[in-house]
Amino acid sequence: MSGTVDREGQFRRMRETAREIFQYALAEASIGKAFAQHLHCERGVLRVREDLYDLQACSNVYVISIGKAGHTMVQALTGQVGSSLEGIVATSVEPSTQVRGFRYFRGGHPTPNAESIQAASAMVKALQAQAASSLVIFLLSGGGSSIVEKPIDDEISRDDLVATYRVLVLSGAPIADINTIRKHLSAVKGGRLARAAFPAQQVSLLVSDVPDDTPDALASGPTMPDKTTVEDCYRIAEKYELPRQLPPSTRELFERHVLEETPKSDDPVFHRSRWWPLLSNQTAVEYAQAAAQAAGFVAHVDNSCDDWDFERAAEYLLTRLRELQKEFGRVCLISGGEVTVKVTNGGMGGRNQQFALACAMKISGGENVTVLSAGTDGIDGNSPAAGAVADGTTLERARLRGLEARTALEKFNAYPFFQALGGTIETGPTGNNLRDLRILMAY
Repeated sequence: MSGTVDREGQFRRMRETAREIFQYALAEASIGKAFAQHLHCERGVLRVREDLYDLQACSNVYVISIGKAGHTMVQALTGQVGSSLEGIVATSVEPSTQVRGFRYFRGGHPTPNAESIQAASAMVKALQAQAASSLVIFLLSGGGSSIVEKPIDDEISRDDLVATYRVLVLSGAPIADINTIRKHLSAVKGGRLARAAFPAQQVSLLVSDVPDDTPDALASGPTMPDKTTVEDCYRIAEKYELPRQLPPSTRELFERHVLEETPKSDDPVFHRSRWWPLLSNQTAVEYAQAAAQAAGFVAHVDNSCDDWDFERAAEYLLTRLRELQKEFGRVCLISGGEVTVKVTNGGMGGRNQQFALACAMKISGGENVTVLSAGTDGIDGNSPAAGAVADGTTLERARLRGLEARTALEKFNAYPFFQALGGTIETGPTGNNLRDLRILMAY
């Protein structure tokens, strides 16, 4: 009997350890710490990484903050620079407080709402008023694509815009192709906010929820040169038979081939622009790895399953974990990025809980493995959780409570399943967004 109790205690301790590793990564990869590390303001001179900006020599300093971390980034910036700044914040959650001098908009996510369009219009108007002697500081984070949006053509209504988003998402096209078209249908994406701010000096600070090698994908690159072209849009539209599915106002732009080109790297609007990544998924992965090592694990990183289907990713990472366990014994495998889930039934959950449940079904029977998967933004799908933690006892504990794992998986209803077992990770919205972390431990 004591052996059974000890074993249950071991599993419980490992679940807590997984939570502690995730929480440590969240705390250390915080926006406040990143701004304190990379920004410093003294005697009116702002240092951003390797650059210096004499704020007193600027006729105006204006701040545009976009994305899920919009409010947190403004707080961190004013903490470094002081309370003299002004600008616009557009984020998807209602902040408990607002920073003085800033106008706030609550944009929609994952599709634009009325305030998304209002925010975009306000930003374009404010930016067009800036002089060459102004400095515009852009603060960009994930979710910005829908939080701030304005159609390139005034004939495109918000309903048509949302319908177009829906067609693109359901088209089967990869996200890069979807973003290519969204950039060319937008008055703010693909470098067009930078064009609005020209001829002011510009610097963009990035808290990234996209792969490190594609920074222009963050919030659909509103301040960066766009590598894609209108010809790419027409090719993608033909490949996925998009025009016949689109509402008339956007269909016409494709049928008449009248899409406008986005600014490219040789455009003068970028001659006085700089872009600095302050945080990314890799930052969170590195802190998770350090925490795992401090907890006594041999820690490895494997991000190769980024954007894989959740079941394929679960099979791959568990296989990799078992291989490492044979070699090192007590081992922790850290995996960053996101897995994909194609939802066919309307349950409650998200990709992280779905991944954790898929893993639970592959480690049943008391295998000494613990798996945590959670989003750094604190939000997983349509649930109030950031993710979930599972182990070799999850299915047995569920059976004793009358819960059926296979049904929960098939109905995309992982949140009630894990909530009943005390396995959800609930942080609330974190004000940050560095994609997901998967933490797999074998012992």
